[in-house]
Amino acid sequence: QVTLVESGGALVQAGDSLRLSCTASDRSFRIDTMGWFRQAPGKEREFVATMTYRTRRTTYADSLKGRFTISRDNGENTVSLQMSSLKPEDTAVYYCAADYWDRYGLQTPESFGLWGEGTQVTVSS
Repeated sequence: QVTLVESGGALVQAGDSLRLSCTASDRSFRIDTMGWFRQAPGKEREFVATMTYRTRRTTYADSLKGRFTISRDNGENTVSLQMSSLKPEDTAVYYCAADYWDRYGLQTPESFGLWGEGTQVTVSS
């Protein structure tokens, strides 16, 4: 079973930028869709963004377009999330999500079969 390992979570101030990364443990097996969800305390897990492997199509949560940018290094089975102009409401645990199949356009947690353990992002005001 492939595992996903996130990194980059931190405590930052409002307006700062932060970059998260996620790497799949088995780089010999191609994962099609990789991306991110987040979960704030007391709230449901929320879709952030994904990118597919072959077509490199991206999907973003409408509320995050323009501030968050997703990218992939297919050779390394790595996905990154560049976050800018961070707000206190961006505070959450950010989870890497992935699936071996094309999950373009899907935004529910149930659509993804692989998950990381999460990395904490805290934005202070």
